[in-house]
Amino acid sequence: MLEPAYQADVVVVGAGVAGLWAARRLTNAGVTTMVLEAAHGVGGRMTTERVDGFRLDRTGQLLTVPWTSWPASAAHPDPRRATALDGLVLRPFAPGVLVHSDGRRHRAGIPATARGARGALHAVRALAGVPRPAPAPRNRAGAPPGAAGRARPVPDAPPPARLDRYRHGGRQFGIVAPLRLRAELARLADTPVERLLARPELPAGQALAARGLPARTVDGFLRPLLAALLCDPDLTTSSRCADLALRAFASGRLCLPEGGAQALPELLARTLPPGTVHTGVRVTSVSTNGVTTAGHGEIRCRAVLLATGARAAAELLPGLRVPDFHPVTVVHHTTDEPPPTGACLLLDADRGGPVAHTAVVSRVDPSRAPAGRTLVSSTVLGPPPADVDTVVRGHLSRLYGTSTARWETLAVHHTAEAVPAMRPPHDPRRPVRLLAGLYVCGDHRDTSTVQGALRSGRRAAAAILADLGAAGPMHAADPLPTARAA
Repeated sequence: MLEPAYQADVVVVGAGVAGLWAARRLTNAGVTTMVLEAAHGVGGRMTTERVDGFRLDRTGQLLTVPWTSWPASAAHPDPRRATALDGLVLRPFAPGVLVHSDGRRHRAGIPATARGARGALHAVRALAGVPRPAPAPRNRAGAPPGAAGRARPVPDAPPPARLDRYRHGGRQFGIVAPLRLRAELARLADTPVERLLARPELPAGQALAARGLPARTVDGFLRPLLAALLCDPDLTTSSRCADLALRAFASGRLCLPEGGAQALPELLARTLPPGTVHTGVRVTSVSTNGVTTAGHGEIRCRAVLLATGARAAAELLPGLRVPDFHPVTVVHHTTDEPPPTGACLLLDADRGGPVAHTAVVSRVDPSRAPAGRTLVSSTVLGPPPADVDTVVRGHLSRLYGTSTARWETLAVHHTAEAVPAMRPPHDPRRPVRLLAGLYVCGDHRDTSTVQGALRSGRRAAAAILADLGAAGPMHAADPLPTARAA
């Protein structure tokens, strides 16, 4: 019998950042790829809702740059990859964080090596394996030739304060032991990743207690910071993953994608050949040589990559491990009078309410709010209280030291399975190749971060290319069959 004709070399199920990044690497290698997404837009959990001119993220995960948790792979010979993320703009928070403790806000700043949006963009390229372009020639005034009239890049924030300067109202910040904390974070920033991954593994909370730092340092700064970075209020995450998060924080900056979290997956989708991504297509079953869809019949291929969330992947392929998850609730408010915290991330060390961290997001990224309006986004970790908006308003009033009675609630987004848990023992390099022709990627195969999702997509694409032996263009993809009427 003749083998049925393939409609594509690879079918990617799911249009989150992991699947889109894998699809880009495959198409650059000449492998015809079809991305199928059940929703009507790309992004998965990295989606942004638009309400009355505001752009509201659903999960609000923080990005830490430079993304150097793992060394980038060797540069790909295809020069087109150098422009994969050129359109991404990252807006940095003010250096360090604000910590609310004992009824007061204290500034905690650390040195940053990735300065401004340009350094953050180079860090994203490094994570994804994209070579950093050579610096452009500059004239004697320090500007690129012909720079007159061009749009200026996002200016860098003011130079960060040294880590040992924790001041509020001219007095020394007494929550942490500045010199010891500075030394600890500097040591983490300089420690090779492989050495961190070889450390004994404990829950992060237990590992912090065993570090020998003062209790007020741990409870007043490190615990709330790690809870925000890991979306884990109880710090049950693997201490190795916590060390990686602290390492990235100590050597980089907290950032947000300009225009909302969905800007990254939308950018990746635009870099794919036209007709690669198909939304509104629900896959009901998978095999090593094809997928079955709810409305478009069977699609034949040479390999299938599951790039969905962990639970959806296990429903399509029973036997895959489904981890526990950290629920996240994001509450968005607007007000005419912004709180006086600037572009800082505000953490609650007292645990005086449900809000783990909050920020005047429109000060970080002005594109997320209409002109003259303020967007305040607050994150609740763990199960939310019954009357979440009322309780959050009361907590925000204490954190910001201002009345929230006249604040307008724009949206309350609750995601029960927002972030896969990384409890010990946790393998951040879980296999992406299940068997020849069937692969899986996503943050549940790596670390539960945007960085981890991209890394897993890169690993899955490499495994597919190795199995297919792709060295050039293979065949043209057929168009997706027309949906049948119900």
